[in-house]
Amino acid sequence: MKLRNTVNRQVSVEMGQSDAVEYVNINDQPSSPRVHGTKKVSILPLIFLIFYEVSGGPFGVEDSVKAAGPLLALLGFLVFPIIWSVPEALITAEMGTVFSENCGYVVWVSSALGPYWGFQQGWMKWLSGVIDNALYPVLFLDYLKSGIPALGNGLPRAFAALALTFVLTFMNYRGLTIVGWAAVLLGIFSLLPFVVMGLVSLPKLEPSRWLVVNLGEVDWNLYLNTLFWNLNYWDSISTLAGEVDNPKKTLPKALFYALILVIFGYFFPLLVGTGAIPLDRDLWTDGYFSDIAKGAAAMSNMGMFVAEMSSNSFQLLGMAECGMLPEFFAKRSCYGTPLIGIIFSASGVVLLSWLSFRDIVAAENFLYCFGMVMEFIAFVWLRIQYPAASRPYKIPTGTVGAIIMCIPPTILICVVLCCVVLALSSLKVAVLSVGAVVIGLVMQPCLKCAEKKRLMKFSTSAELSDLHGPEQESVDSLPE
Repeated sequence: MKLRNTVNRQVSVEMGQSDAVEYVNINDQPSSPRVHGTKKVSILPLIFLIFYEVSGGPFGVEDSVKAAGPLLALLGFLVFPIIWSVPEALITAEMGTVFSENCGYVVWVSSALGPYWGFQQGWMKWLSGVIDNALYPVLFLDYLKSGIPALGNGLPRAFAALALTFVLTFMNYRGLTIVGWAAVLLGIFSLLPFVVMGLVSLPKLEPSRWLVVNLGEVDWNLYLNTLFWNLNYWDSISTLAGEVDNPKKTLPKALFYALILVIFGYFFPLLVGTGAIPLDRDLWTDGYFSDIAKGAAAMSNMGMFVAEMSSNSFQLLGMAECGMLPEFFAKRSCYGTPLIGIIFSASGVVLLSWLSFRDIVAAENFLYCFGMVMEFIAFVWLRIQYPAASRPYKIPTGTVGAIIMCIPPTILICVVLCCVVLALSSLKVAVLSVGAVVIGLVMQPCLKCAEKKRLMKFSTSAELSDLHGPEQESVDSLPE
């Protein structure tokens, strides 16, 4: 992977790659060539972009109540963030400030494990993101079909899904700052009904309803998959790091505030909903919260779609700038957005929109888990190999503490993968999940062969941040 020469460059020691690679200092300008006049994303839109990458509100958590009852659902959305979300957000804050590139976690893994595994990381995470995004038109129409029965099935549903995908994709094309501020407005309107609902429901709360549990009737597969799906993708924002204003300070703060917003956005509506409404677990499925706030549900799905589309498309752009994908993927529109990345990501959403809710969750969790394992390995490996590297934000633990922090989420990944394997009894989920991994394993050598034979042009002007630059001021912890 060839990287552009710059003034005051340094040659890094080999980091799992077969060729000598030149790295630029982390203080140099961002690697992504930008259209003149385009604005970078500030902290408030960034918070809501993270919020929508991960959550978008309580819509989609209903299956946790159906699977395990109120008590385990509430405990899950308190304990699960500590085991999973906090470590993932902390790693994203540290690695995202070391590598402020649009390829995000792809360059983390490439720097630690080499370009082959970096490509596998990019392929699996991009595909899991596209599969995830295919879910939002499905949920959007599920929330509206009670008011518009024609959207329940058939051609009207298919045309509605296509129209929604086109409109929201066009918003991504018009610019990331537009998407960011749209996310702020959509987030406020998505959460406001539940704040009002909570205040109105106070006299009707019955705390005894929160304690209902029957371990013999728990659907652990559905329960864990629902929790995992609703609390992951913290690392997705790293693929937008090159578009963020002062990412070395803005990114850690935005992750901290988004973490608070996500936990509140899940726990408070669940607390109110299960405490004020008589329990009928069969009714708690995706779309149940639309009975409370249909408009908010629709806006939430719009926000999640545009945020996910941004990360997916900018990731492809970043991979092209790093020489992993053909150069045409690095093409930007006149608005500074990744034109080809948007087209490919939107096409993937359309092609996968036929999957059901449970199939989508199982398939994307399968791919996402493998990607996260590689991220944890890369994080620990770089901590061990380059302990003195410049880290604008550093998790306030030593190397041993970093390893210990990664153990609980890694165990959780193994448990979720076991649940996903059980779900692979569905033939289409098995074919999609396993087939996707196999395609990625052979695609990278094919692309390298095409590059050698000059069948496609690859970028030779990308930059990676230098792990060996001068020490910079570190932020010891997230904001208090």
